[in-house]
Amino acid sequence: MAGEVVFDIETYGDIRDRANIKVTVVSVYEYETDTYRSFDEHQLSELWPILERAERIIGYNSKGFDAPILDKYYPGDINVIPHLDLLEKIKDSAGKRFKLDDIAKATLEISKSANGLAAIKWYEEGKIDEIKKYCEQDVKVTKEIYEFGKKNKMLYTATLTGELMPIAVNFDPEPKIEGQASAGSGINMTLPL
Repeated sequence: MAGEVVFDIETYGDIRDRANIKVTVVSVYEYETDTYRSFDEHQLSELWPILERAERIIGYNSKGFDAPILDKYYPGDINVIPHLDLLEKIKDSAGKRFKLDDIAKATLEISKSANGLAAIKWYEEGKIDEIKKYCEQDVKVTKEIYEFGKKNKMLYTATLTGELMPIAVNFDPEPKIEGQASAGSGINMTLPL
């Protein structure tokens, strides 16, 4: 896990109109330094080297939402960075999607601190620090879900009757192909040297 980075984004705009949605905040947790950091839309250039050095980036619904939105800002191709989407693994195992908050409550008895609608309101009010706190807390929840699933090969969700339903997961990295360059190798793959 040393070179992995957990991330989440907050956005402003209609999620059905992805061409016009904008990033307001991106938060990351870096295993290498054991630190959380947040970047507003004007600081994204500071984020790119962190993602490029990562052995793997980890998110929740990140391949379906976060990465495609971020890729609009990224000067390279964000898809070359090894990526684990926890929701994708959960859906592959359980056959359906679950909210991060539902998995967190059932698995770890923790909850998200707010929701995306609150983050939109804070953006309109200019409360970027509130968005950063919320986004970092989402990253913390995602990180804890990842660590639990990696260790136990299992996550949980609650059924309608309140019983815990196990979901088998495997968050291990995909095997590397020998001779193939990869992100996290110390080589800047997408930005000019």
